[in-house]
Amino acid sequence: MPLAVITLGILFLFFLILVVRLNAFIAFILVGLAIGVGQGMELNTIVQSIEKGIGNTLGFLVMILGLGAMLGKLVAESGAAQKITNGLIQLFGVQNTRSAVMLTGFIVGVTMFYSVGFVILVPLVFTVAAATGIPLISIALPMLAALSVTHGFLPPHPAPSALAVMFKADIGKTLIYGVLVAIPAILISGPVLTRLIPKVKAQPLKEFMTTKVFTEEELPGFSTSILTALLPVILIAFSTLVLSFIPIAGFWRTLLVFIGNPVIALLITVLVGTYTLGIARGMNMEAVMKIYAQSVSGITMVLLIIAGAGALKQILIDSGVSEYLGNLFQISSISPLLIGWLIATLIRFSVGSATVAGLTTAGIVLPLVQTTGVSPELMVLAIGSGSLMLSHVNDSGFWLFKEYFNLNIKDTLSTWTLMETSIGISGLIGVLILDQLL
Repeated sequence: MPLAVITLGILFLFFLILVVRLNAFIAFILVGLAIGVGQGMELNTIVQSIEKGIGNTLGFLVMILGLGAMLGKLVAESGAAQKITNGLIQLFGVQNTRSAVMLTGFIVGVTMFYSVGFVILVPLVFTVAAATGIPLISIALPMLAALSVTHGFLPPHPAPSALAVMFKADIGKTLIYGVLVAIPAILISGPVLTRLIPKVKAQPLKEFMTTKVFTEEELPGFSTSILTALLPVILIAFSTLVLSFIPIAGFWRTLLVFIGNPVIALLITVLVGTYTLGIARGMNMEAVMKIYAQSVSGITMVLLIIAGAGALKQILIDSGVSEYLGNLFQISSISPLLIGWLIATLIRFSVGSATVAGLTTAGIVLPLVQTTGVSPELMVLAIGSGSLMLSHVNDSGFWLFKEYFNLNIKDTLSTWTLMETSIGISGLIGVLILDQLL
């Protein structure tokens, strides 16, 4: 009975999102209610489970996503993203423009939500391509591969952060493992893949080729820009590595744990960025706070979708579905990481949204993390890899790429979809290799 209930529940979720076009938050809540009723839970108990799931999931994530959105918006509005692009191209040389733009995508993508990073960086890519004469797609795909990987693999992005909370994974380790998996995935799906795919000539529309361009005098320094953008990663990674390999006790250990907490690392970075990218560049405090207010307003729906997924997860636990699935999964000889990746891939292909695919999968495979001893950090990355697979016409990212680069459906499938699928496969292989080494 529980297997039939969860199957019908997921089909109901697909129906609400794809056919009815219902908002994902409302869809998650309705599916949670339906599964609870199907499992014979009392109505008041279902409501209590939903409240508990939302509270447990958002309690930590509100701070991470809020501070992360503030930092990403500041990096964009201050001109730091443009400075990082210009500085890396100058550092690498024009002949290595692809590598410079790819690294820009990774650095900026760590702190910036995918859609924001896309809108900010793609016009800069247009400018670079026009100035260097390098084919546009061969510059764009490496940069977008880096943006996609950070979106799917690395905290403080919504899906990996939420998955880490649900699986009780260490965010510091998730970040370090994520970087280790991300580097080969970006290289394979960016520069290497670009040489193998059919030659596609993009002719972007003029209205997409303009963006706010800062003069050199208006830009912050290169070292200031790159260090501010990467400061949360540096703090979290430094704390995790030191605590993992050096025995430290007492006050210094407490301090390292405190600084390495993702919330504190982001808070420190936002405060540093307020000065280095704001006040020190001539902005007043009111202008910086306005940037922060605008950034937070943009993540409201993301938070609600994550809240809905948290509610569904709690219903699966409290109704007994998770325990049933856990016992069922244990019979299988397939790697739990591969199971998580496959389920995320199927949901991604069906629904389109990488975030929805990752969060829905989390509720289904949670028992695997709790009962099999699989690394929760690697499960976050396995699901993240699956959630990027097979992007096609039901994914907003597909249309964003198609319209900005003015491609037809066939060319978009042979470039964008192939790149996303390459990331998903490369990510899985990296996760499975790490699983053998750790």
